[in-house]
Amino acid sequence: MKERVRRVNVILQELGVQTLDGEFLEDTYSAGFETEDGFQGGIYIDRESKFLELAFTFGFSTNLADFVQSKLEEMLHICYEYGCYSSIQTSEREVTFSVFSKIYYAGLNYYALKETFRDYREAVESLTEILELRTELEKGANGGTA
Repeated sequence: MKERVRRVNVILQELGVQTLDGEFLEDTYSAGFETEDGFQGGIYIDRESKFLELAFTFGFSTNLADFVQSKLEEMLHICYEYGCYSSIQTSEREVTFSVFSKIYYAGLNYYALKETFRDYREAVESLTEILELRTELEKGANGGTA
């Protein structure tokens, strides 16, 4: 397990990605990460799993549940387009939409992780673009419908 974590951290550093606040819990490791230009997300490593997982979560107030629902089909299409999968969870206080990408350890090298990370980041950036609430608020302020 420690060798997997070391290997992942070395390759991420080579890609200009710094891991933050790594934590071992029983048979798992999780950490945040940040790129040189400020992009952030999380990594997950499970001893029983054969892959590294990258994750990013969008959180919304339940007041925005209808907005999220109206964008859901487009959000799922973006995830599919970039080879990511997603989950959506709701509670009394919030709605979360998480995006994940995986890469198998057997194929884990600099170039493979670089390509996987690029696709994952493009998915997150595309989702961020369609979920930009400021754009929705500006439409309402300019007489459009939000």
